[in-house]
Amino acid sequence: MDPYQELANAIVMQAVKDYRIALLHSKKRPDNNGYQIEVASLERFFRSGWFGELTSLNAEYLIRRVNEEVQKNDR
Repeated sequence: MDPYQELANAIVMQAVKDYRIALLHSKKRPDNNGYQIEVASLERFFRSGWFGELTSLNAEYLIRRVNEEVQKNDR
């Protein structure tokens, strides 16, 4: 695999991991605005042109799936 594509994949995967963690913390600690700010920041990244340059993944689908996963695991 092209090293640039590997780097792009690693960036996206780290953002997904960070998003998952931020969502979990924001649900457990809704009084902590830092987590909501992190969630919003990552959602902006997923919807950005740069994300579109890194991957062909559908950002809205990704956001929805991670949210569903967090909801399911939070029960």
